[in-house]
Amino acid sequence: MKVYNTMTRKKEEFIPLEEGKVKMYVCGPTVYNFIHLGNARPFTVFDTLRRYFEYRGYEVTYVQNFTDVDDKIIKRSHEEGISPEEVAEKYIKEYFIDCDGLGIKRATVHPQVTDNIKEIISFIQDLVDKGYAYESNGDVLFRTREFKEYGKLSHQNIEELELGARIDVDDKKEDPLDFVLWKAKKDGEPGWKSPWGEGRPGWHIECSVMSSRYLGNTIDIHAGGQDLQFPHHENEIAQSECRNGHVFANYWMHNGYINVDGEKMSKSLGNFFTVREIAEKYDLGLVRFFLLSTHYRNPVNFSDTILDQAKAGLERLTNARDNAEFMMSKLEDTKMSPEETGLVDELNSYKTKFIEAMDDDLNTSDAISAIFELAKFMNTNIKDTSSKEFIGLNIDLFNELTGVLNIANKSVEENDDLARTVEEMIAKRAEAKKNKDFALADKIREELLEMGIVIEDTRQGVKWKRK
Repeated sequence: MKVYNTMTRKKEEFIPLEEGKVKMYVCGPTVYNFIHLGNARPFTVFDTLRRYFEYRGYEVTYVQNFTDVDDKIIKRSHEEGISPEEVAEKYIKEYFIDCDGLGIKRATVHPQVTDNIKEIISFIQDLVDKGYAYESNGDVLFRTREFKEYGKLSHQNIEELELGARIDVDDKKEDPLDFVLWKAKKDGEPGWKSPWGEGRPGWHIECSVMSSRYLGNTIDIHAGGQDLQFPHHENEIAQSECRNGHVFANYWMHNGYINVDGEKMSKSLGNFFTVREIAEKYDLGLVRFFLLSTHYRNPVNFSDTILDQAKAGLERLTNARDNAEFMMSKLEDTKMSPEETGLVDELNSYKTKFIEAMDDDLNTSDAISAIFELAKFMNTNIKDTSSKEFIGLNIDLFNELTGVLNIANKSVEENDDLARTVEEMIAKRAEAKKNKDFALADKIREELLEMGIVIEDTRQGVKWKRK
């Protein structure tokens, strides 16, 4: 498998530190609000990478943090009249609700900053002892210029670096490029005792500490959104490699931005959407499918039109599976015919295409194209005369490949209560038609439509699905 390494700006063969195992760290949310669409993309993309590694037989240790102490959390606590701890706890729960909807697996570990204060203080003290950091009026800052390779991830020369977001210029700094490791406590803020006085961690130090604590000093993959390359990930590298004396991560992966109706998503433009808001209009399984339909490094454009197109595409996939399952449910056990046996190699070719795409820097766009080809094959070759064995092979492969991406999942069929109700209504409708009570039969069809259920009369029986 090859992945695009942001550090080297090229695709590289993925070679893990330990054979058969992958150590991944993905930057998680600052929990002061519902996650937004921009958060959803890296969480979905790198969840898919994790799933694919597991599909290929790797044992994956996947760490994704929660920043649960931050200026935004403190501000929200004042707005809502609750403590910062309560704000964080509230939005961690909301995070899991949204991520469950997006089909994102729980990380192996979800560490929280406030559970790692001791380790953060120790890490910072090591940097101070080595001369890479200094105390200034209760703050502790990192001497950026002491790390001679600073800028190697973002490919910027330190002399040409502009002061970016989250880099503050103040009198406490020896150099404008120095960044904060520890912040002195202010009135109304949470704080912890430290050798430099009461305070709390800076943003950049958190991930370095939690990554080294749960994965070791060198990891396989560090990932996140493109916006984190500088200064966050650049600062992580500097403080981690100065403290540990080892390469921090062997591969760096970053996803592209999200545009809304062709413009970059931002609160100032009024085109900023939380996942919770999107869920009011669209199934989040569809949002996952939409996010994976574009290669992760490319920008993706979000709009109602594009979501509706994605919905139609996803329905083509699920219809292919549902039709096959319906056909198979009406058959007795039958073995493949010689003609069907001759189609098995073509059937398996779609799995080969899928793996080739995923091995090429997680190309989920081409992988989904391979699944569409499989769906077309199923629609063409599964017939009234097909054997149960042949249909089963098709369904198994379809479920295997969509399962890796966690797309095209069943929803109605998995709701036993609803399924039971629908089947009972269909049976009553069949009885009404048998008794030539077509008015009742039509009424039942209309009631099903009001429930969002579409039925279709076929030679094999009545099929049903959500509108």
